[in-house]
Amino acid sequence: MNAPWKAGQGNRDSFAAYLCDDTALDVLRPVAVEMGWQPEKCNKGGLRNAVQSLAVTASPNILVVDLSECGDPLNDINALAEVCEPGTVVIAVGQVNDVRLYRDLLASGIHDYLLKPLSAGQVRDALAQAQAVFSAPKAGEGEGVKRHMSAAVVGTRGGVGASSLATSLAWYLSHDKSLPTALLDLDVHFGTGALALDLEPGRGLTDAIDNPGRIDGLFLERAMIRANDNLSILSAEAPIHQPLMTDGAAFVQLEEEFRQSFEVTVIDMPRNILINFPQLMSDVNVMVLVTEFTLAGARDTIRILSWLKSHASQVQPVVVANKVSSSSQEISQSEFEASIETSVDVVLPYDAKAATSAAKLGRPLIEANTSSKVATGIRDLAQKIILISDPDADEDVETAGDKSSLLSKFDIKSLLAKKDKASADA
Repeated sequence: MNAPWKAGQGNRDSFAAYLCDDTALDVLRPVAVEMGWQPEKCNKGGLRNAVQSLAVTASPNILVVDLSECGDPLNDINALAEVCEPGTVVIAVGQVNDVRLYRDLLASGIHDYLLKPLSAGQVRDALAQAQAVFSAPKAGEGEGVKRHMSAAVVGTRGGVGASSLATSLAWYLSHDKSLPTALLDLDVHFGTGALALDLEPGRGLTDAIDNPGRIDGLFLERAMIRANDNLSILSAEAPIHQPLMTDGAAFVQLEEEFRQSFEVTVIDMPRNILINFPQLMSDVNVMVLVTEFTLAGARDTIRILSWLKSHASQVQPVVVANKVSSSSQEISQSEFEASIETSVDVVLPYDAKAATSAAKLGRPLIEANTSSKVATGIRDLAQKIILISDPDADEDVETAGDKSSLLSKFDIKSLLAKKDKASADA
């Protein structure tokens, strides 16, 4: 409900206040008039009255609310957050002079906390600072060189390993690259993103679908599950007797909030979501298309690549062949590439032992098997995504596949042997 995740002001009122006593109202009303607001927007009543009123009306841009009658201010603030629209700047007023309470209120999203008895100067300064919030740029504005990376991972067939790959990519980008990353698992009924990380999915995604208008930065803080210092996941295990009832607005809003709050978004996107809600691809940089060397895999790779050209031509596809066995394939790589009329960008070997180990440990495949060939391939894939999303990205970190340091270009043993021979001859 606070500044970093501002929404458009639209037809919302600029200001409203709910104060418990006439003395505080007498101080606030003249200052509100000075600021160009109507004194009638200063209402009698505290936080409870504010919650009741805002439950049926649009939230103002700036809200002053009195906590004096609250037995548990921090808990009661949660009720206010439920009815405040994104972007509302809240100034709390109270009579408890406690620095811990002050800090906790600020941490919960309150813009400021004013102690009674109020003074005109104190109120004027607080309101002026709140107004300044709306003229300040949003987080990330003016940082033209900084781009948000967004990758959608789509499987051509069920069981090709798209979800496992999405989880490993998100973990690698957050852990090894130290990029604040959001993992959005859009398989609402059968998603495995949280399961692969040994986490409970919570109700965050289903709540977002039910109430898309409530999605803001504060919602993300409460709804997303933290997997590591830089990785948060939003997923669900919705009851299978409840069909997915959404027009996709919640997913689009989530993508927007991720762009404001994270540097990377990895979306585990089932094929039905891709087809039903093509608008989700409008701000995606890369589609990781996970397939297999089969006739069905080739057919559906062709169909999805064709769909991508027609509906999201700005998205760069990266074709990944997963679970490739060295012994036998239904069709060869060369035949597959001839069919889809493009190259396969990354080939990941089939490693049943690595997959089993990751599942037993409750870790992403790349974390549980850091030295395996499949982990090396995933690191290469992540580097491709980074370079596609930001061509100017620093390449000082070696890609896992080619260890291209200066010394690696030479045969060190041969050089040392030549040096020893020269010393002996001298």
